[in-house]
Amino acid sequence: MKKKKDAPIIRDLSWLAFNDRVMQEAKDPSVHIYDRLRFLGIFSNNQDEFFRVRVAALSRMVRMGKSAKMHLEQNPDKILQAIQEKVLLQSADFDRTYAGIIRELAKSNIFIKNEKQLSSKQEHYIKSYFDEKIRTQIVPLMIESMPQAPFLQDNAIYLACVLGSNENPMMQRYALIEIPLSNLPRFVLLPSEKDTKDIILLEDIIRWNLPNLFAAFGFNRFLSYIIKVTRDAEFELDYDVNKNLIQELEKGIKDRKKGRATRFVYDRNIDPGLLAYLTKRLNLAKKDNLIPGGRIHNFKDFMNFPASVFRDFDPRQKPFVHPLLIQPCRIMDVLNHKDVMLNFPYHSFDSIIDLLREAAIDPFVQSIKITCYRLAKDSKIVNALVNAVRNGKDVTAVVELRARFDEEANLKWKARLEDEGVKVILGLPDQKVHAKLCVIKKREFEHTKEYGFISTGNFNEGSAQYYGDHCLLTADRKIMLDINRIFNYLEDPLHKIAQLKAIKTLAVAPVNMRTFWFPLIDKEIKAAKAGKEASMIIKLNSLVDAQLIGKLYEAATAGVKVNLIVRGICCVLTKQKAFARPIFAISIIDEYLEHARVFVFHNEGKPKVFISSADWMVRNLDHRVEAACPIFDKEISQELIDILNIQLAENVKGRILDNQQRNEYVEPAEGDADVRSQIEIYDYLFKKTIAI
Repeated sequence: MKKKKDAPIIRDLSWLAFNDRVMQEAKDPSVHIYDRLRFLGIFSNNQDEFFRVRVAALSRMVRMGKSAKMHLEQNPDKILQAIQEKVLLQSADFDRTYAGIIRELAKSNIFIKNEKQLSSKQEHYIKSYFDEKIRTQIVPLMIESMPQAPFLQDNAIYLACVLGSNENPMMQRYALIEIPLSNLPRFVLLPSEKDTKDIILLEDIIRWNLPNLFAAFGFNRFLSYIIKVTRDAEFELDYDVNKNLIQELEKGIKDRKKGRATRFVYDRNIDPGLLAYLTKRLNLAKKDNLIPGGRIHNFKDFMNFPASVFRDFDPRQKPFVHPLLIQPCRIMDVLNHKDVMLNFPYHSFDSIIDLLREAAIDPFVQSIKITCYRLAKDSKIVNALVNAVRNGKDVTAVVELRARFDEEANLKWKARLEDEGVKVILGLPDQKVHAKLCVIKKREFEHTKEYGFISTGNFNEGSAQYYGDHCLLTADRKIMLDINRIFNYLEDPLHKIAQLKAIKTLAVAPVNMRTFWFPLIDKEIKAAKAGKEASMIIKLNSLVDAQLIGKLYEAATAGVKVNLIVRGICCVLTKQKAFARPIFAISIIDEYLEHARVFVFHNEGKPKVFISSADWMVRNLDHRVEAACPIFDKEISQELIDILNIQLAENVKGRILDNQQRNEYVEPAEGDADVRSQIEIYDYLFKKTIAI
């Protein structure tokens, strides 16, 4: 797809460029081989979600006959064509990268074996493994005898088989076997020689055992290939107030599993007759993204590749407790004197649990209110809330049931919380509640005091181990007053919209999140035009919103120093003739997922610093409840500025975001030391811990 000069970068192609950066990590020989495999899994998982959501949305537009613009996009037909071309290139790159990693594994005596590479001892092992653990988990589908085409599940992989007879060439049938990954591990360790680690994939155990399944029916020739279908993950909710939201969600989740196919991936060596039969029976066409691939699909499972086979693997450094919150201490007493910023995953998430546990125990705490978007599988947050109820506290949890791909989990959490006596609010019909907020009310003498926290990321102790986020713990009256107003609105949205409009300190979507940034940018523009120092640092996951991009262009035209740190989608053109100063934009892809949203404005030498839950995207600014918070504590403000400056100096894992989306690495200037920001930030924060 040709792009006109100075035309905006299309968000979907920018997203694919982001996934190229993930692939770069899988290719990087300086990255440990275990992490390179994990990055292949992340790449695959990202691509699956991209097809479920973005390609599905564009396909719906085409079917509806619309050529309407979507944010900065223009023609969905051409975008889909460009996606198809790009994904085919990425698939070939993926296969080459995986083949290279397999060679590297062999140098360490680690082998991923297929069913044709086994010793007699290993063959005996997988026959027993099949009989004991797999046989009862699978039921082959003889698809030619089925009156209707089989429905292939999203997120599943299938072994498509050609069954034949060497004695009777006319005796040929097709069969499908779903690989039972929900019940069994994908990777099985084989009996191995000394100093060697052999691994086989679950599907290859099934391939070897195909005669055990079909020989009794006269077949003795077997061909098999892995295939998968990706389906539209969106579902429509009927917001009729007379209908039950839970029932609508449950129906939507079921419908998602039957969504329209947006991609069909198959082994490029597949039998041509079988491929033709499958595409015809499944009613697929080229426009449905028929993608030839390698022998293995659903590489997302490689995110959980067994680390035990690596002798030299050194796990990441462990998080440490913020020095002001080391137990035993009363965290609310600490917050009476000073705000505390937790920087994940460097700081331990346990401090959040400690605060909630303290609130659950403290006899003077009256209530806790918290938003829940994505909770950990075995959530300690939920346990703390439940124990608070048991100790007589009023607890309110805003559970966003429409957190994509976590809907089923959140339905279960809703039931658990309600069973324990927690008041559960399900969010709003037309807005996702994405703000990360908590307020604790405590009776102190004759007054009620409020403590709480506001975060850039989810209250999830699992993801906090590898998501880079910031969480402000505070008792600041102005901040807590506005957080209270947000909860008042969420509890009664029809009658309390005025609560959001009365907010003075926070920026809140959908009321003023976009326009909140305008005067801050305008002040930098005014300073630049007056010849004064003017700068801003904007860190986001995604930067798509046309109005805010326009303001950044105004700033660059006026000569403001605009620095962007954007992990994923970035639709900004960093160089244009009109710019007095080019925009500097980088993306950092490393061991941790850069997830924080942080904003710094020079403000004539008195920096204004903010953290936020919201990216600069239309969905965040107009269709979600989000919150951005100023940082009043000067020490914390400087800490965030220092962290951002370390990231702007990144020259190991930083990629330049340019108009051509080339993903070129930031090169160190001559004489400069290497700066790997995630390691530097860990050291920076740890030294502060020692100093205290």
